[in-house]
Amino acid sequence: MGRSGRAAIAERLPKLREDWRLDFIVVNGENATSGMGLSGDHARALLDAGADCLTLGDHAFDQKDMLRFIESEQRIIRPLNFAKGAPGRGHRLFTTQSGKKVLVTQVLGQVFMRRGFEDPFGAVEAVLKTHPRGGAADAIIVDVHCEATSEKMAMGHWCNGKASLVVGTHTHVPTADMRILSGGTAYLTDAGMCGDYDSVIGMDKAEPMRRFVTGMNKERFTPAAGEATLSGIFVETDDATGAAVTAQMVRVGGLLEQSAP
Repeated sequence: MGRSGRAAIAERLPKLREDWRLDFIVVNGENATSGMGLSGDHARALLDAGADCLTLGDHAFDQKDMLRFIESEQRIIRPLNFAKGAPGRGHRLFTTQSGKKVLVTQVLGQVFMRRGFEDPFGAVEAVLKTHPRGGAADAIIVDVHCEATSEKMAMGHWCNGKASLVVGTHTHVPTADMRILSGGTAYLTDAGMCGDYDSVIGMDKAEPMRRFVTGMNKERFTPAAGEATLSGIFVETDDATGAAVTAQMVRVGGLLEQSAP
């Protein structure tokens, strides 16, 4: 989320990779550029910091240079069901340095979103059928970018036994329901944001509060600039089946810091 979130990734991710021996790192870059989308320059910075894959969201192409940049940078994943003819791809099978195959895909939800998107469940099902967990893919990560917690939970159960991790993004607030489902799929309704939590979902507090109190707009929203908490989820998978073995929420730095896994 904005400059603060980018700084948290740049400063902390390399050490986390070393300390936790991370094989594969996914960063949702949806709001990394001024809180609205992701620019090519900022995408490069996140990848240089150690991200193996960047996912986007409903603001995927708010930064217009991403329309072309995503075509040349295969480590960026846009939502599967964003729009017909959208540039880029909605899933990709990555190979880690250890030779493991990791499938990453992302879908947009339909409930309470600004515009209707195509069926996310059918879109995910089609990808998972061609990339079975423990077969074509050693691990599978599904990023569910949507507003409603019920829709995210439904996706988690829909993918149970087929994905290694189903994790929600978009609402910026970390949830406390991290668990491993019966089929070996780790699930978290929302990973939270990498941003300044002394804010209103990452934005400087003054303008959102003014709009709620008065119903009037005065200024543009701007990302809060205090120290960010790097938020996310850490998952270890079984080498043979791709099932989640352990999972733990991550909170590093800022207001929500907690101990490492």
